[in-house]
Order: sequence, then C-alpha cells, then structure tokens
Amino acid sequence: MNITPEALFEARRHFLKLGAGALVSSTAISQLLAELPKDLSLSYTPDTNPLKLTSNTFEQITNYVNFYEFSTDKEAPVKLSQKMKTSPWNVGFFGEIKTEQMLEVDDLIAKFGLEERIYRFRCVEGWSMVVPWIGFPLYKLLDYLEPNSKAKYVKFTTRHDPSMFPDQAKGIFSSIKHPYVEGLRMDEARHPLTFIAVGMYGKRLLPQNGAPIRLVVPWKYGFKSIKSLDLIECVQSEPLNTWQEQNPKEYGFYANVNPAVDHPRWTQAKERLLGKLIKQATLSFNGYDKEVAHLYAGMDLRKFF
Repeated sequence: MNITPEALFEARRHFLKLGAGALVSSTAISQLLAELPKDLSLSYTPDTNPLKLTSNTFEQITNYVNFYEFSTDKEAPVKLSQKMKTSPWNVGFFGEIKTEQMLEVDDLIAKFGLEERIYRFRCVEGWSMVVPWIGFPLYKLLDYLEPNSKAKYVKFTTRHDPSMFPDQAKGIFSSIKHPYVEGLRMDEARHPLTFIAVGMYGKRLLPQNGAPIRLVVPWKYGFKSIKSLDLIECVQSEPLNTWQEQNPKEYGFYANVNPAVDHPRWTQAKERLLGKLIKQATLSFNGYDKEVAHLYAGMDLRKFF
C-alpha cells in the first residue's frame, strides 16, 4: 500500500503525455486512472451524488492547491512534495478520550472502511471546485475514541517535519507559524458531513493534496480542512487556529462559507469554479444550508465569522 515517489512521478508523466489540463475528457481521465499503479487504488462505497454535482478534473484538483508547508504558490507544491514520505504514517489521538493512542493510517482504513463523498470545496480566496473524496466520517473515529464529558472541541494539528516541508524549515521566516492548527466544535466534528479523507478519484491522496490523511468540512472555507494530519485531540477549550492567530481581523474560528459577509480582501458573494470563466453565486454554507444551518441558530454570523 506504499505510495512511492516513483509511482507518483510516473502518474504525472502520464498526464503530461496526454497534454492533460482543464479540457481533458472524463473518458481520458478514467482511462488514465485505470493505468495508475494498483497500490494507489482504494476500495470504497460510491456516493449516490444526491446533489448531482459534477467533479472537477483530476488534473485541476491535483495541480491548484494551497499547501503553505511547501509554498505559498498554488502549483509549486506539486513538485516540492514528490519526496514526501507518506507511509507508514501514524496519527496521535490524545486529550479527553478513553484511551490515548497512536494509529497508522492503514489501520484506520481497515477499522472504519471507506466511502466516497462528492463535495463542493470553497476557498476564502474566491475559487471553488468539486472533489470526489474517499474516506470515512469523523464521527466514526470519535465514537471509537470515546471522548469524555470535558471534551467540547476537537483540535487538529498537521505534521511538523522541516525535513519534509520546505516552509517549515525556514523557521521564523516561514510564511505562517507552523505546525498548522485547526479546530471544530464537538457538534461540528460529529456532524455526518464532516469527513476524514485518505483519497480522491478512487486513489490515495497525492502529497500536494494533503496525503496521507486530512480533514474535509464542506460547509466551511477550505483552510479549515487541514492537511497531512499528525494529531487529533479532544479538548476542553476552543483551539486557536493558525489563520486566526495570524490575522484575527480577517479569520475567525468558524469560517463558515457566507456570501453575506465579505473577507476584507475578497468578496464572498461570488466564486470562480476552476475551469469556468464566468463567476457563479456562492451559496450559504457552501450549499449545505439545510444540513448544517441549525448548528449556528441564534448566533450572529458577522461576529462569529
């Protein structure tokens, strides 16, 4: 089940030989994915796709990313991440839970099984995409960990390894403070839409997309969906997330997609779906209003942004 740098390099070469880009047909992508090394494939239950969402291309999703541990450039992580060692990868589970422990990603997959979730993804910078993630709901993991009554939040921390992540190696000159930290209220974490992803398009996550394991919260701006998880802790107090610490006037704890509340530098009323020229209207809670709006009943969403 290892993801070797050679395999990833060969996969990318296949795309380049096809001249892949925004205009690659779905047929070509399916053929290409079938040719990828077998050890990248995952067994999962397909999404019924009730919202009839059309996924972006594999090439778009894997070549336009924010991964500051590598670079602030959207495309540089593709090249910079190819030497990343993603297996074996242990994740630590600590805090207010029944038994603190470490588990390897493959053990998590075996324990909880895999399913597909085709979700909208909305970046606070004003671009969006649709991603066919593969993983398992976070509540299954929390049920297994058995948080106690003191656990009010879940804190997530990315892997801190300056030998692997170039920006972390810059120390005080890094673009942001490392390691990257995010958090959810316990009821947000236990919501059925909140997902732990280990793959996309039926294959293991590529390094630039947060391999080998990451969080996906589809109704929040993308920066909440922390990549390359190292620690998951159930805690008593609201965690200070990385961007909130970086600039509290621009980033709050909740980061729910809200077209009525603009970011100081980017309008949130509209978004550009990758591969499209014309912007489209942004939906409240990224289109998941019916499922999650009740979590924030009575809250002033301009104050709790």
